This record gives sequence, C-alpha cells and structure tokens, in this order.
Amino acid sequence: MGQLYDQTQDEAVYQSVRTTLEAAQSKAAAAVNGAMVAAYWEIGRRIVEAQGERAEYGKHLIAYLSERLTREFGKVFSSRNLFYMKQFYLAFPIANTLCSQLSWSHYRLIMRLEDQKRREFYVRAAAKEGWTVRQLDRQIHSSYYERLLATQEDHRDIVRKEVKALEPRTRADSILKDPYVLDFLDLPGGTTYLESDLEQALMDKLQHFLLELGRGFAFVARQYRITTESDSHYHVDLVFYHCVLKCYVLIDLKTGKLTPQDVGQMDFYVRLFDDRCAQPEDNPTIGIILCADRDETVAKYSVLADGKNMFASRYVMHLPTEDELSHALESTYLAHASDDQ
Repeated sequence: MGQLYDQTQDEAVYQSVRTTLEAAQSKAAAAVNGAMVAAYWEIGRRIVEAQGERAEYGKHLIAYLSERLTREFGKVFSSRNLFYMKQFYLAFPIANTLCSQLSWSHYRLIMRLEDQKRREFYVRAAAKEGWTVRQLDRQIHSSYYERLLATQEDHRDIVRKEVKALEPRTRADSILKDPYVLDFLDLPGGTTYLESDLEQALMDKLQHFLLELGRGFAFVARQYRITTESDSHYHVDLVFYHCVLKCYVLIDLKTGKLTPQDVGQMDFYVRLFDDRCAQPEDNPTIGIILCADRDETVAKYSVLADGKNMFASRYVMHLPTEDELSHALESTYLAHASDDQ
C-alpha cells in the first residue's frame, strides 16, 4: 500500500506557493510599469532639450524618432505618443515628483490639467486611494479637487466619503492590464503572424498566460462554440472564468489595430454568451479585445467608452530595456546634431 499524505498540509503548501507567485507577479508588473513611466519621462526630456527654442525642429525630431523607434520597438512610439511624452516632461519637469504606483494612462489624464497644483493633487490622491484610470477620470470630471478646496477643513471627510460611496464594490476594470506583456511566447516582435498562431502560442504557454492575466482567472476553453436558436455557430477565441468577480471573461485576439468591427463582434459575443451560456447566478460576462494596437478614437466612440463590461487592451511581445531606449535616442540625437552643424 502506498504511503498516505496529509492533504491538508498539501493544500497549505500550495496556497503558500500560490501567494508567493502572485506577490512576485504583482511586484514584477509594478517594476515594469515604473520603469516605462520613467523611460517615457526621459524620452520627453531629451526631446525638449534637443528642440530648445526650435519648434519646427521639434516636430521634425518627433517624426524622425517615431519612424526609427516604431520600426525597432513597436507602435507605442507613434508621433502622437512621443508628443505626449514631451508634454509629460513639461508637465512634470522634476523627476522625483513622479509616482511609480501610477501607470502611463494615469499620467496621460493628469497631464492634461493646466494647473500644476491640480496635477500634484491628483497624483497624490490617485496613488493614496489606489484609483484605476477610470476612477481617476471620474474624480477629475466630478471636480473632486475643487470641491475639497471649497469645503471647510472639518467637512472635507464628508466629501471624501461621498466619493468612496460612488465607487462600485466590484469593478470589472480592476482585472485589466494595458499592455499585457507576452514576452514568454515564441513569437518575435515585429513579425507578421496569424491570430491562430497567437492563440496556439498562448495555449502552449497557458500557465505563463494565466500568471500574466492575474489573480482569479481560470481557463475554460479555446474556440468556444456558441449555438443560436437558428443553429448558427460562433466561436470565441478564449473563455475564462473569474473566480473573484464571479463571471465569464471572453478574450478575442486581434493581431492588428482595433477596429469598430472588432468592437461590434465582441459586443455580440458578450450578449450571446450571457443569454446562451452564463448561469443566472453569474455576474455579467466581460469581453476583452486583446489587440496589437488600441485605436483611441474607436474606443472613445463605441461601447468601450461605457467601461462597464467590454474593454480593449494592447499586448506587446517585449518591452525595450532602458539601455536600448537610451542607445536609440542617443544615436538619433547625435545624428541630428551632426546634421545641424
């Protein structure tokens, strides 16, 4: 007879290991986010300093950098995004005022504010309260800063409690990342591959993908078939169940830029899945379009703007190291300095 082991101890060890992995994943994601925010600030600084008083040269430099960096590191370095990096530096010229807890998307919202004190307030508040990007956007549009200033000191806690009461207890957007880093796949960046190739690569490294998705995701199926009353069949790329939110999560893979058709298709899938597959006790199904490039115009003028249960996030095959960014920018700066002489 084989030796019997204490399953309670097995479970305790498993939970301990799982907690360790989740903590490591969270720290790694935070480290990557902090490094990229710092890199974007540094890029903005170099553009501003190279431009000086020459506005036309600044436009030329951004276009040149975009062409070179996009070819090497991907579409995140478009002219528009490089312009935002320049504005980022101008809005936060002192590096040690940046907060590593906030993402690039947080800073994109905050740097639109013209008043420096408002910017500093929302940086501190977002970091302290752990606001998501959508929560931050909501607070800015509800004039949270102005309301606090207009309220007497001994009544400000009332305003803070009102703000907290507006936040839903369970947020669908709390499970999202942007971007998802798929550097564990055997698909090199900068090459063309089919969506089926991406799907297969994710299945081959499913455990890695689950770690990247984050806590609470359980894999259900790939190419999940949904049949309608008219016997039409539709297939969802990847289906997961989120154990914390108590809902299904559908993921549609797109190797190109987000289109209105992609959004419409996912909206259809989510509604159909809720009607035909989800159980009455399940919360509404969430749809995530995982794409190579997120079109902000499409996101703004589609159901994605509601931010309820449909989202679009980018994926990247790798993030450039600080050395790679520094080398590319230094080479570009020296080349243009030589041209000006």
